[in-house]
Amino acid sequence: IIGVGLFGQPADYDAINAFAAAEGLWVIDDAAQSFGASWNGAKVGTLASMTCTSFFPAKPLGCYGDGGAVFTDDDDEAEIMRSCRIHGMGKTRYEYDRIGMTARLDAMQAVILDAKLDIFEEELTMRQQVANQYADRLAHLAEVPQLASQATSSWAQYTVKLPAGCDRAIVMKTLADHDVPSAIYYPVPMHRQSPYSSYPVSADGLQITATLCGQVLALPMHPYLEAATQDHIAGALATAIAAGSASAATG
Repeated sequence: IIGVGLFGQPADYDAINAFAAAEGLWVIDDAAQSFGASWNGAKVGTLASMTCTSFFPAKPLGCYGDGGAVFTDDDDEAEIMRSCRIHGMGKTRYEYDRIGMTARLDAMQAVILDAKLDIFEEELTMRQQVANQYADRLAHLAEVPQLASQATSSWAQYTVKLPAGCDRAIVMKTLADHDVPSAIYYPVPMHRQSPYSSYPVSADGLQITATLCGQVLALPMHPYLEAATQDHIAGALATAIAAGSASAATG
């Protein structure tokens, strides 16, 4: 089972781990966006059999290029991961135990991450403050993200759900006209991606997922986003939603 900490909040690993244990399954935490978050006081990286995270620049702990890490408390699995990152090499140099890849973290990226780790906890606190300020400013305009009572979030993204019927393309254009960038995470759900088209889908067709993909919109999010900038974003979003709703009504 692969759980995903989408936008920064961990999945419900109490429920996932209980189900996996009953079925004899492994659990992998896709924590590309949720590194630094926690569930019931336990930090991401300790919630599953294996945890994978990303250090891509847009992530909460980002380097200046590509990078990532795998976490596990299983010594055997850790040894396999170390082997896989160097072409599958075993303990003897240039002797290979398995097919692997080139996945070593570049030394320059490691130096950058080492420095950024010193301020990572502070930046997580700042991200939470930015999220709180967004909620205060936007809750009357759109549906804002909610944290589960057991969770903390690393707030990799701040994604809102636009009102039903609002023309998202108009909203994004209007925001751009006000110098506010926005993005859609994600326009096409996993079960509608071509590589997964032959896989089973829930009997209801995952309609909630499809609906959300048509209404979500991500706004600027980083730990250094100032209150005045958030005021501008909120004002622009109000104008944009009004324009998007009017367009939908006349269209």
